[in-house]
Amino acid sequence: MNHFPIFLALSGRDVVLSGGGETALAKLRLLLKTTASITVYAASPSAAVVALADTGRIGLVRRALAPGDIGAARLFYAAEDDEKADARSAAIARREGALVNIVDNLAASDFLTPAIVDRDPVTVAIGTEGAAPVLARSIKADLEARLPAQLGRLARIAATFRSSARALAPGRARRRFWAEVFERAGPAAIEQGGAEAAIGALLDRHTRETAPDLAGHVDLVGAGPGDPELLTLKARRALDGADVVIHDRLVPQEILELARREAVILPVGKQGFGASARQEDINDLIVSHARSGAHVVRLKGGDPTIFGRLDEEISACEAAGVSWSVIPGITAASAAVASIGQSLTQRGRNGSLRLLTGHDIRGFAEHDWRALALPGAVAAIYMGKRSARFIQGRLMMHGAAAQTPVSVVENASLPTQKVRAATIAGLARAVEDTPEGTPAIILLGLGPRAATKALADQIERLG
Repeated sequence: MNHFPIFLALSGRDVVLSGGGETALAKLRLLLKTTASITVYAASPSAAVVALADTGRIGLVRRALAPGDIGAARLFYAAEDDEKADARSAAIARREGALVNIVDNLAASDFLTPAIVDRDPVTVAIGTEGAAPVLARSIKADLEARLPAQLGRLARIAATFRSSARALAPGRARRRFWAEVFERAGPAAIEQGGAEAAIGALLDRHTRETAPDLAGHVDLVGAGPGDPELLTLKARRALDGADVVIHDRLVPQEILELARREAVILPVGKQGFGASARQEDINDLIVSHARSGAHVVRLKGGDPTIFGRLDEEISACEAAGVSWSVIPGITAASAAVASIGQSLTQRGRNGSLRLLTGHDIRGFAEHDWRALALPGAVAAIYMGKRSARFIQGRLMMHGAAAQTPVSVVENASLPTQKVRAATIAGLARAVEDTPEGTPAIILLGLGPRAATKALADQIERLG
């Protein structure tokens, strides 16, 4: 982020603009939405600029900007449609301490003006750091259509209740009240009239019903395989309301950034929580925050019901009398098989699927290796990198064909995703090529679609 977004207080402050043509007029239309004191310097202003000056909405000086003209101005816009003239006026403004924007010259500007969706006092600013102004306009159009025209009026009415709402307990109680104001009760009241009375009645009810807000709650949430766009809507809502997010190391930063800015983010994976976080410590952390009244999101990579120690965390919540719910996620096997263009099940090939974990080699001895070695068998092996050679040996010992296809998918669903096509005979070598610390899932019995089709075509020709 090269440009830090802020909202600058301009009430009663001076803003200076040089230029009197269409470019200047476009900036003036935006600046006139503020309560700033605007002065324009232009030797030959357009009729529209003169008309604005005649109404008293701007000050107009009919000459070029000169040293001493900036005064106490906070912002300066160079909009003269002439590169040399803009550079000259910008140099004057900088020497006199103003932040400078040269229209359509990002590199030479101190700040940029974003695309804006105006629902005063609600303002949404969209910036692309000058890289994609068409995209910014597209996002603006989408938001304009989504945000109701009455949103600004509702926000102004709601602002009159801010002091009264402090009677509610900080945190979840207040957020729940304001969520109902803006998501349900408020919009309906604006449509029907009487918004002030409706919000007042709502505040009275929430003030009387503070007891449920003292109890915390735990959402055990699947973050999916890593791509933020594969996060479920329910998971997004949980993150948005969380006071505390306790996450595994495989949850990427892009997903963590979807949490509220005020939320406490606690990593409990092998990175960020010491050498290794004991499950007992994680359970205690979840329960202690929930008991304090927090809405806790326990965020796990993939789906929490698949190799996620879910039952242990549910048991800890139940033993502590803490309410909980499970929000499923897309598991890594689904993302990995999608990346190779295959299906985990296929009529005529396999009517069953096995999900295995290679994290504990001792547990592998209990698997039905003979069934896994049969032609057409399909399995997704999680956390199997370290046990790949053991898996390979067991399968071949029980009669698996050496040329049985295998896919090793690193970082499934992420931009850094990589697919390694192999066979059972080459499984250990394929896994050894994956970087240390990179998560990978092994798809037994499935090769990438293109390679599988090419092999089938070759066999058909030879047959």
